[in-house]
Amino acid sequence: MLQTFASAGPHIEIKAEKLFNLGPIPISNSLLLGIVGYALVLWLLFYTIKSIKQGKKNYLAGTVMMIYEMLYNTVLQVVGDKRIAKKVAPLSISLFFLIIVNYWIGILPIVGPITWNGVPMFRGMVADMNVTFALAIISMVVVQLYAIKTHGFFGNIGRYLRNPIKDPAGAFEGILELIAEFSRLLALSLRLFGNVFAGEVLIVVVGYMTAYAASIALLPFMVFELFIGAIQAYVFFMLTTVFIALGMVSHSHEEGDHKSDHSSADTNKQVPAAG
Repeated sequence: MLQTFASAGPHIEIKAEKLFNLGPIPISNSLLLGIVGYALVLWLLFYTIKSIKQGKKNYLAGTVMMIYEMLYNTVLQVVGDKRIAKKVAPLSISLFFLIIVNYWIGILPIVGPITWNGVPMFRGMVADMNVTFALAIISMVVVQLYAIKTHGFFGNIGRYLRNPIKDPAGAFEGILELIAEFSRLLALSLRLFGNVFAGEVLIVVVGYMTAYAASIALLPFMVFELFIGAIQAYVFFMLTTVFIALGMVSHSHEEGDHKSDHSSADTNKQVPAAG
């Protein structure tokens, strides 16, 4: 299989390619493999739930549970509130499993040599920039929703838009915060796409250059890409969690100052009474 993959020749295309139309919907090679990836993630999670309910012990369900618990504990540490962590964790952890599964199946030998009208039939879903941008948009929209829930609609807008006359430093800080939101969106999407695309190009080029020795030469690179896929999924999961936490605590220092002022005032009032 690896030799067939190597002999297929390098086919490098930065964008996903259309295979056919399903009615008005164009089906690309990344969408086709992405459907397989989605199905695998859903099967994996439902299989784990079923195994837990039935009390069955196996390595697959145990590994998924171990990873889930580890990621949930990370969310809890970042957010700091168990009630909020239970609401944030499903999104962040689902993104982790979605990215890592689709990353891993995107480096299988079937990706490349199998073609449809001269176009590779399969392409990793997260090697499609449209997908990485969509995942990043979902993350940042959720960040804003939690920020609005915490600070209120106008309170959240106040993080970015402040009176430049009354608070020039705050107005400048708000502009920087607004720029930061867009930079986070770009960072989430482009980092993931760049790493996935670079990994696929590396494997294709190494496989083509080594030809009949690809069975040996590609194995260490594929193992390395498995490791990189896990790292990229964890980074996306972690950044999503951190951005949500930042959106909810962005005004905490101001509230802390008010609380400390009130506390000191109360202390000053209590000192004479104690005397």
